[in-house]
Amino acid sequence: MQFTRKGLKADGFAGFRSFKDLEVMRVPQRTGVFAVLRPEEFQPVFLKKSTAGVFKKKDPSMPEPALAAEWVDAAVVLYLGKAGPGSKGNRGLRRQIQEFLDFGHGKPPGHWDGRLVWQLKDAGQLLIAWKELPAEALNKAEAEYHTAFIEEHGKLPFANLVRARPRN
Repeated sequence: MQFTRKGLKADGFAGFRSFKDLEVMRVPQRTGVFAVLRPEEFQPVFLKKSTAGVFKKKDPSMPEPALAAEWVDAAVVLYLGKAGPGSKGNRGLRRQIQEFLDFGHGKPPGHWDGRLVWQLKDAGQLLIAWKELPAEALNKAEAEYHTAFIEEHGKLPFANLVRARPRN
């Protein structure tokens, strides 16, 4: 699989809306995986302080050298995540993506996966795309996407700090 806009579309991803233009009510409620992409011509400028919310009294900001070390120059995809059903079955892509965006606007998160996205200047220009998948396929799919990305780029996407492993 190619981790480009065209490659993701061919693999069944939809959306491809900028954070600033996304109408969250148009995001499906079902479970699935999602990707954060940089548009053409987007160059990383790292903020000293993240716009993301504080998690368990910890500042999500990282020093610039650490951010630069995570950056993958040739990559279009900056983050790959999943949206499960939750313990009550009321989660899914719409809620996960809304919480991800709220996190970037300073609201406290339930977790801080993908937090490096919120230390990029002009993060509102970034794109989000999603692919609906049944809940039982999520862990395997996320792990396979991480593995394929590593095979293509030599490391995880910029904002993925932990490699997903398939779980039962």
